[in-house]
Amino acid sequence: MSDPHPIDTWNAGDPYETYVGRWSHLVANAFLDWLNLPPGLRWLEVGCGTGALTAAIAAKSRPSRLIGIDPSEGFVAKARARLGHDAAFHVANALKLPLQNAESDAVVSGLVLNFVPDTASCLAEMRRVAVPGGTIAAYVWDYAGKMALMRYFWDAAVELDPKVRELDEGIRFPLCEPDALRRAFCDAGLTAIAVAPIEVPTHFRDFDDYWTPFLGGQGPAPSYTVSMDAASRNRLRDRIRERLPIQSDGSISLEARAWAIRSRTPE
Repeated sequence: MSDPHPIDTWNAGDPYETYVGRWSHLVANAFLDWLNLPPGLRWLEVGCGTGALTAAIAAKSRPSRLIGIDPSEGFVAKARARLGHDAAFHVANALKLPLQNAESDAVVSGLVLNFVPDTASCLAEMRRVAVPGGTIAAYVWDYAGKMALMRYFWDAAVELDPKVRELDEGIRFPLCEPDALRRAFCDAGLTAIAVAPIEVPTHFRDFDDYWTPFLGGQGPAPSYTVSMDAASRNRLRDRIRERLPIQSDGSISLEARAWAIRSRTPE
C-alpha cells in the first residue's frame, strides 16, 4: 500500500540535484538570456534552492549585489557551498522577504511559485522589494504538459492507483500553464508582461539514471515513491520502464519545458 497523502519534502541538496537540479542549470541560463538585463544590477532570487539560478546570475549577469533566500536550511547550505562569496543567502520565507522596500532592481524566482502557498502575497512581496520600473520574473515547470520525466512517472502512477491523481503536479499546480501565470502577474499590478517557453533536453544514460532520483525523497514524486511499500514501488518502476522510449544502447532522451514570465513594476 502507498500513502495517498505524502508530504512534499525539500530539505536535502544532493538528492534534489540528481532529481531535477541537474536540468535546472540549463533552464536558468536560457531564462537569463531571455531576460537580457544589463550588468551591475541588484538581484534578489526568491526560493534559490541549491543555487542553480543564483550561480547563473553570478556568472552571466555581473550583478552588483546578489541575494538568495530559501526556507530550506539544507538547500541554502548547498547554495552557499556552490557560490562562496559571490552571493549572500538567507533562510527565509517568500511571504516575508528580509529586505527593505525598493532595494532590488531584479527580483526573480526559478521553479518555485507553484510551491508557494499564497502566490498573490508572494508577488506582492516581490513587488515591494523591487524598485519602480524594476524587473520581476519567474519560471515554472510545465508539469501538465511537456515535463516528460514527471509525466511518465505520474501517468503510470495514476494508472496503477487512480487515487494518487490528486498528487500529480500537473493537477495540483494551476500556475504551470501560461495563461494562469499571466493572470497572476496582471493581478499583482505588474506591467509589460511577457510569457515564453523554455525547452531543454533531459538525457539519461540508462533506466537507473532515470529511476534512482525518484528514491531520494525530494519533491512530490520522490516523496510519493518513498511512501510506497516495496511491492507497489516495484510495480510502478516496471510500468514506467515499459513506457519510456529506451534506446538500443539503454539511454533515454526526453524533453523538459518551463514557462517563463517577465514583467516590470509600475514607474
